[in-house]
Amino acid sequence: MSSTTAKLSYLAGATRFRRISEKLYIDGDKVYSEAGIKFKASWFPVYYVLAINDSSLTIMQIAERIDFSHITVKNVIRELEQEELVTVTPNPSDKRSKLVSLSTKGQKQIYRLKPLWISYSTALKNIFQSGHPDFMNILQRIDNQIEKSSIQQIIEHPDPESVTVVDYRPDLDKHFHELAGPWLTGEANGILEEEEGINLQKPEEAHFMEGGFIFYARYKDQIVGFAALKRLTDYSFECSSIFINPNYRNNGIDTRLIERCICRSLENQASELWIQAPVNTPEVLDTYQKLGFGEKEAPEQMQVLEQTGRVMCLEF
Repeated sequence: MSSTTAKLSYLAGATRFRRISEKLYIDGDKVYSEAGIKFKASWFPVYYVLAINDSSLTIMQIAERIDFSHITVKNVIRELEQEELVTVTPNPSDKRSKLVSLSTKGQKQIYRLKPLWISYSTALKNIFQSGHPDFMNILQRIDNQIEKSSIQQIIEHPDPESVTVVDYRPDLDKHFHELAGPWLTGEANGILEEEEGINLQKPEEAHFMEGGFIFYARYKDQIVGFAALKRLTDYSFECSSIFINPNYRNNGIDTRLIERCICRSLENQASELWIQAPVNTPEVLDTYQKLGFGEKEAPEQMQVLEQTGRVMCLEF
């Protein structure tokens, strides 16, 4: 990377993404070439979606499934057709479109490609994780943000007061009590189970002594939420406490906090992250499911709380 590009920082972000992408495509083409297979890395998404479907697909259907533009998919299909890897036929139900499927040659090619894909996937994992263990989720969050708001919209309507997540500091202890207090006097009727009582009284001892973490969500100059990450075993954690100021709920703050828990778990080479969903909270359950958590029987190291409706796990 040139010194000029490095100095440009965020202004060179798109350039660096493109350079990395082009390098990966070039290296991918070399892998296929050295294996004696006439195939391009840029063909993979289109080819793969055809390989996993039993029936033919239209170009529009392919584009929607891989989030590519119609013209990009059309160009790839043209190249695949030239190599006789796909067949393109008229669509009997819509004369304006064509149906695409793998040809006999294309289907046979799968058996030669699969071993390369496995090796290439492992290599890509090592490359991406050299940037950060949670790189793929980070990339997903960037993708989601771009879909939500264009650069132009962000420039025209900047939000300097967006939520940020910060690590624990001793001077933030008071916010732990402030945020958990309303829940304690409301939903819990002033009664805490033993483990939660320890968390509220001495949050840093309850988590840090066992190798855990605490994160706070900040909006403007105010702490509006926190999440505690508790270590269960050497390779598993539990997102054991999440509290959001009622005035700031339904703003995605819980998602930001859980994403930090996921990120920190991956940084510590965890294989599992557990979480407990309260009873009768479908919106909470939906958030956890969108983040990849699935229902699973609690491990023996987890203390399942009385108000828990479902125990869920995200496996890495």
